[in-house]
Amino acid sequence: MDAEDFGQVLAAVREFVRKEVVPRETEIDERDEIPAEIREKAAGLGLFGWALPEEYGGLGLGMAEDVRLAVELGYTTPAFRSLFGTNNGIAGQAIVAYGTPDQRTRWLPRLAAGQTIASFALTEAEAGSDPSGLTSRAVRDGEVFRLNGAKRFITNAPLAELFVVFARTEPGSTGRHGISALLVPAGSKGVTVGPHDKKMGQAGAWTAEVFFDDVEVPVSALVGEEGQGYRIAMASLARGRLHIAALCVGMAERALGEAVDYARTARQGGRPIGEYQLVQALLAESHAELAAGRAMVHEAAAAYDSGEDRKLGPSSAKLFCTEMLGRVADRAVQVHGGAGYLRGVTVERIYRDARLFRIYEGTSEIQKLVIARQLLRES
Repeated sequence: MDAEDFGQVLAAVREFVRKEVVPRETEIDERDEIPAEIREKAAGLGLFGWALPEEYGGLGLGMAEDVRLAVELGYTTPAFRSLFGTNNGIAGQAIVAYGTPDQRTRWLPRLAAGQTIASFALTEAEAGSDPSGLTSRAVRDGEVFRLNGAKRFITNAPLAELFVVFARTEPGSTGRHGISALLVPAGSKGVTVGPHDKKMGQAGAWTAEVFFDDVEVPVSALVGEEGQGYRIAMASLARGRLHIAALCVGMAERALGEAVDYARTARQGGRPIGEYQLVQALLAESHAELAAGRAMVHEAAAAYDSGEDRKLGPSSAKLFCTEMLGRVADRAVQVHGGAGYLRGVTVERIYRDARLFRIYEGTSEIQKLVIARQLLRES
């Protein structure tokens, strides 16, 4: 996108987040729901399709632009970004990169307009950090697959109209082999979505179990080639990891800002607590780590766009920035003291919300394995 046009998009999103979403953060947290009017306005801003191609109604942003937008979205509750994150990220990108022309024409305009929400159905009870252990199966029967299995922790599942489902299509296959990706409309016979999970944090971002009971899926719903599913999933997750890293930078900026404001105004011993050196140390450590995370994200995004690195950088950024956010949020609560432990205080919510980022789209431990293996491979 033209730099001036992108600047206008960024400014519009920043204003919307601060004026429309931030004032309703407590409501979203308590009700565990994103208000319908916020969803409608987000769709009007093009947020359901910022990373989807322009020819299908999206904004067509590259990774360098994506991470700048993610920082702005990170300023508020992550449930807001989660509403349209899978459309732009792991689900939408699978269709963009591997879908047939018919699949792209049918689904991408609806995803970009916010008319359809897509979910990425990969994780299972015994296949989380290592998705190669999934057991869902899609058995070929003439011109259809018969899909059976169960998925868990599926983001936006209760809202989804489309699932990108990963299942074994090769009988007897194990590990990474024999896994395929299928597009399954939520209204298909045999698809059941459980109630949304009650989580520690990120209220308003709904996840749920999804069950597939002898669901008939036409062969034309196959994304990419049969048996290519593991590769599709990993490619989609790599971009998502870099986006999550940038989101954590935005959340850390908010947490640090809240801590600085509190340190400047709260008083103990007759003076602002920000005058005490140990409080200053908490702020300084957070600022330094935040600066490092921000620089890492932008460098990794540039390498992603150029094609130079789409594995090591995203995993490194995801590992560092998610862990960094946890430390910044913890220090922000510490600066607030007892007040930081009370519901309704921004840093308390951020502290709870931050914890999930070290788990989903690849745990910190998985990122370490990806990084180390890539380093050894490159050597």
